[in-house]
Amino acid sequence: MKSKNTIYWVFLIVIPLVFLTWYFINKHEDKPLRTLPYFGPKSALKINDTLYHKVGNFDFINQEGEHITEAFIKDKIYVADYFFTTCQSICPVMSNNLVKVYKVFEKDTSVFILSHTVDPETDTVAQMKRYALQHGVNDARWQFLTGDKKALYEQARKSYLLNAEEGDGGADDFIHTQNFALIDKERHIRGFYDGTDSLEIQRLITEIRMLLNEYAYKARK
Repeated sequence: MKSKNTIYWVFLIVIPLVFLTWYFINKHEDKPLRTLPYFGPKSALKINDTLYHKVGNFDFINQEGEHITEAFIKDKIYVADYFFTTCQSICPVMSNNLVKVYKVFEKDTSVFILSHTVDPETDTVAQMKRYALQHGVNDARWQFLTGDKKALYEQARKSYLLNAEEGDGGADDFIHTQNFALIDKERHIRGFYDGTDSLEIQRLITEIRMLLNEYAYKARK
């Protein structure tokens, strides 16, 4: 009788427990160990529900003379930076580091780069095209954007939070920042990086992969 009772309890308790353990492990095995934080001001909609800072709408001109708006990067992860083509200090370093990012994700059409000029008077469409070609850019994954100076500067300060100094985008206003911002598919800021630091660029590449894994996990749920 004891052996029958033992078998009975094995079927009743042990086997279901093994199954539940297996299910739990497999259900969570692909869950990211760490997710990236959200940056910028937040507001609470209700308990346990937060509205995160979001990059605003925009309308700029790329190196092909095309209008690029927020619709262009819908469902894309992208890196945003500010530079100017005639810069002889930090900008060449920043652009060369972005080339590394561009090449690492060359087969991933969900990762983009938006480089905005801080000197639109000099950085015309033709000038931006030349600069893009100098850096081996031959597809739409890296956009070099020019346009209205006030709109470009407001985007840098209010949307990307890349510059904390006050300014009106006028003739005497000038932004010169080495920082990059990582933006997710919902246009939330998920990271800031020093574009002149090789270790920071490696961190950027790692965290883009983390963000891709986060979306892949959500898609499987």
